[in-house]
Formats: sequence, C-alpha cells, structure tokens
Amino acid sequence: MQFSDKIYVAGHRGLVGSALMRRLEKGGYSNIVTRTHAELDLKDQRAVTEFFAQEKPDHVFLAAAKVGGIVANNTYPADFIYQNLMIQSNVIHAAYSNEVKKLLFLGSSCIYPKFAPQPMKEEHLLTGVLEPTNEPYAVAKIAGIKMCGAYNRQYDTNFMSVMPTNLYGLGDNYDLQNSHVMPALIRKMHEAKIRGDAQVSVWGSGTPRREFLYGDDMADACVFLMENRNANDTGEFVNIGVGEDITIRELAERVAKVVGFHGELVFDSSKPDGTPQKLLDVTHLNKLGWRAKTAMDEGIGKAYQDFMRRYGA
Repeated sequence: MQFSDKIYVAGHRGLVGSALMRRLEKGGYSNIVTRTHAELDLKDQRAVTEFFAQEKPDHVFLAAAKVGGIVANNTYPADFIYQNLMIQSNVIHAAYSNEVKKLLFLGSSCIYPKFAPQPMKEEHLLTGVLEPTNEPYAVAKIAGIKMCGAYNRQYDTNFMSVMPTNLYGLGDNYDLQNSHVMPALIRKMHEAKIRGDAQVSVWGSGTPRREFLYGDDMADACVFLMENRNANDTGEFVNIGVGEDITIRELAERVAKVVGFHGELVFDSSKPDGTPQKLLDVTHLNKLGWRAKTAMDEGIGKAYQDFMRRYGA
C-alpha cells in the first residue's frame, strides 16, 4: 500500500475496524474511506455497487460482519448466516468489478471442526463437523474464504483471507446477551464489584480452553500482511493468533484480578461450553514475519480502562 492510496475500511466502528483505523492513521495513511451502517447497508447489493463505482478504493479491509458470542449465535442463526453471506458477497464482488488492488477478508476461528486437532492448522479446514452453536456463522465465513480463493483463481485478483482467534480490546461489545466471553466477564466482574456481590456466575464448566488476541495486535497483523504479502504468500488463508491458550476458569480469574473483584467464581455447568479447545497454529504467520506483542494481563487492563471510559458511570 502507498500512503496516497485510497483505503476502504468496512466495519470501521467495530472492534477490529476501529483498531484498523488507529493502526492505519498511526502508519501514515490518510486517504481512508468509511461509511456507517446508516450511510451504507452492505447487505444492499445495489448500494454497495454504487459506492464502489463512486469511490474506487485501491485497497479494502473487510471487517464488517454480524458477530456475537455463543448466546447470540445460538439464538439468531438465520441472521448470522444471511447477513454475513450478503455483506461479504456484495463487497468481494464489487471489489473485483472495480479492480481493487488488494482485499483482506476477516474470518473467524470457528470455521474449524469442533474436534479439530490442536493447535489448528490451516489445512484442518473442512475435515470434520462444526460446532453446532455457531455453525451458520462458520459456514458463512467459510464461504467468504472460498469466494476470495475462487476469484483469485478465475480473475487473478489479490484477495487474502485471515482467520483471527478470539479478539478483545478497545471498542468491544459488552452486551451480556450478545457479547463474547472476555467483555462479558469484564462487565460481570465490574458490576459485581460495584454491587458488593459475594460471587459471580460464569457460563459453563470453566474447562474449555481459548486463545485471546488483543484487537490492536490483530489490526497490526492485517496491515502488515497488506503492506508486505500477497494472496500467493498467504495461501487460501492464514491464522492470526498468539499461539497460546488458557481455560475459561483461568481467564475469569485473570479478569477478576484486573477488575478488582475478590468474590467467588461459580461455574454454571448447565450452560453450554461450546468447543472444548480452540488454539490456532500460527507457524505460517510467524514465518511470514509477524508475532503478537500484547501480553494478556496488559490487554485486559487496557480493555477494562476502555470499558470504564465508555460505561463506568
């Protein structure tokens, strides 16, 4: 990417999108195009086609998506598959039609089989059944990967796909019904501390293992790939993570320590655990020249500070 190139960040208000904006601006990129959902509904094919024809972006970061935790995915499966398929199909095709130089599509580690070998390598895609609670979302993201690859083969485009692990950080969603585990725990612990509660209930048994990547690290990896690599380098897609995981119990204990909640943690085994383990193999990414920088306790601290700025009152 050249500093003068026009860069479109789709989903610039989300956790990854806002991190991309910070990283791009810090890196000296000033010709950045954005649209809010009210200004451009990415599910509307005609609107997306007109936007690309008018703006003619050189590079696209496709971070727009309908996302959520296990509750949201399990409750609104039709919304998750429909909205994500429409968003990514419209943007990817419009990027091809308007000769975008390079596009980066953000997927999710839920694309891997529920019982995939650990750590999960890129070649484990489509080697087993998916986790039922988020299968519609995963199918949509798999379709996005395959769509980018198909356009590369047929039209010689330069569309890369990346699969991030669980993300957290600045600008996260703290709605207890729709958020991921990290922001949900931050909010639960904070509210329990304020009320003086003796205990906090945590979904599941606490035994599943998860990997967590700070959002600004994710953005840094994406910009690194767009600046230094092409689709031929990354293959069908590349994992983005830290290469280490912890149990949900350990995560809850770390969040409680950072937030300052000193009560008891009670694990509700009647609630679903989801996939037993989701750890990405990041060997490929490391060989391409990038590694995560933010330690988890540091990242949780920054996330909690952001939560306090936005919702502390």
